Parts: sequence; C-alpha cells; structure tokens
Amino acid sequence: MKRLTYILLIIIALGCSMPSAMAEVNGVTQRAELVATATGGTGRIAFVAGPTDAVFQIYAITGQLLKTVRLSANGQASIDMPKGFYVVKCNGQWSRKVIVK
Repeated sequence: MKRLTYILLIIIALGCSMPSAMAEVNGVTQRAELVATATGGTGRIAFVAGPTDAVFQIYAITGQLLKTVRLSANGQASIDMPKGFYVVKCNGQWSRKVIVK
C-alpha cells in the first residue's frame, strides 16, 4: 500500500502521463500504473511492453539514434549492446538513462 502511494506521488511530481487501470486492494479501489519498461544489464538492454504496442528508440549519449525496437502489447525482448550509457525513449511518452555493463 505504501509502495503504491510513493510510486503515485513520484509520477505526479514528475508530471508523467502513463496508462493506468483501476485495481481493488483490501476493498479500496486504487489506481495501478501499467507501463512499458527498459532496463540495462550485462551486455544487453531488456524491454517489456505494457498493455499497448510499444516502440523503443535507443540513443547514444551523443543523441545519435542507434536502434529501434517494436513490441506488440505485453511483448518482451532484449538486445545485445556494447558497454556504455544510452537513452531509451518509449512512444514519445517517457525516456530514461540505461547503463549497459
């Protein structure tokens, strides 16, 4: 319960618009966030689409577009990438820094 509250507060503070759904927890209806994600790891970046199709764009730290990954709803993929720092954008809704070790 507290974790969901903190996540919602962070999202509101950042002003992000993300798809959501209503969920009932202990008889109380709450808003649950449904989002696509991208995470860095050892030699690769992993992608998970949310409830809708997602287009991920991977940029070098210099701003150069390196790759585009398209996933259908609830799809998953990972791609091998050299060590470094990248920026991943998703559907023009959000972007995040990703580190590949």
